Amino acid sequence: MKNCLGIINMSENDSTMGALTQNRPTAMLPIAGRYRVIDFVLSNMVNSGITGIGVFTGNKVRSVMDHLGSGQPWDLDRKLNGLFVFTPTYDYHSIHRKIGDLELFFENNSFVKYAKQDYLLFSKSYMLANIDYNEAFKAFLESGADISIVYKKVKDKSNAFLGCDKIHFDDDGVFESIGTNLGMDIEFNMSMEMYFIKKSVYFEILYDAVEKGNANYLKQAIFNNLDKYKVHTHEFKGHVFPINTIKNYFNANMGILKSDIEKDLFFSNGHILTKVKDEPSTYYKQNAKVKNSFVANGCIIDGYVENSIIFRGVKIDKGCIIRNSIVMQKSDIQENVHLNYVILDKRAKVSKGVTLIGDPSSPYIASKKATITREGEQ
Repeated sequence: MKNCLGIINMSENDSTMGALTQNRPTAMLPIAGRYRVIDFVLSNMVNSGITGIGVFTGNKVRSVMDHLGSGQPWDLDRKLNGLFVFTPTYDYHSIHRKIGDLELFFENNSFVKYAKQDYLLFSKSYMLANIDYNEAFKAFLESGADISIVYKKVKDKSNAFLGCDKIHFDDDGVFESIGTNLGMDIEFNMSMEMYFIKKSVYFEILYDAVEKGNANYLKQAIFNNLDKYKVHTHEFKGHVFPINTIKNYFNANMGILKSDIEKDLFFSNGHILTKVKDEPSTYYKQNAKVKNSFVANGCIIDGYVENSIIFRGVKIDKGCIIRNSIVMQKSDIQENVHLNYVILDKRAKVSKGVTLIGDPSSPYIASKKATITREGEQ
């Protein structure tokens, strides 16, 4: 896939993620003990042989730059191609706030224009999956289409995919249209927001949208022009978790505790790579007991942990009972704390004797660096 340029578009709407995305974009959410959400799409591209990748960020840039760095963990710190990060620019003389990502793509069109690749792969970062793009790219080339959309047939009894893009086919199985899933059908074809596009077609769509002013987002511009081009679709059959609500984020972490899902997400089409942080091995003290959990390195555990995700450097004192919870980096859980269906963000501190109980559909969330006592959060 050296003739395909990868582009990760981080313009997701993170308003549904509450305190978890107050200081970070959805793509930077910690997941599965040591990873970030963006690691999946980034690793998928690299594992598929894509050597040039551009990341178009949203406004919350600091954590993105800190995590991606030079791209070394993904073998993208290279002289030719490699990793390119594009952040929004600001006009300090304008009182108007820019809406959408289209202008960012237009301002940086030279990145795509002068790239040697003839094809582009656009992807959002919030779809958690392990996909080999080679198969989809080959099918796209053989179809002779201008645009190809990767989709997944889903059964959605609990409305986990509410708000995701929904693909419609005609009676002959040919692509007809794309809209928004409103929960009307239990089974439907969900777009994974991954698109292969000919470079020439991309520029036609981009320039047309800018000149007409009929779109603020690149996806919107593409949708406006689907009837003008030949559209191909490719079905993905692996596991997919959309990280677009707190409930879905929680369920994705809990799902990874199942061995079949864990193997599919992390190993089926190449390993998922992430930024390396050297920590000592986790120390399990005398009272420690852990069942069906992911525990990262650098932790000190002296309590009971079950069905939970424990990130790096977490301290769990004796007498603690942690069930069905996500505890992020460097959190400090003191003696006799009980947690069930709880998400603790980074460096949270829970004082002695506190009990926090959430619900599977609405976990209790402690914000970053929060200190929780019996009197409440301070």
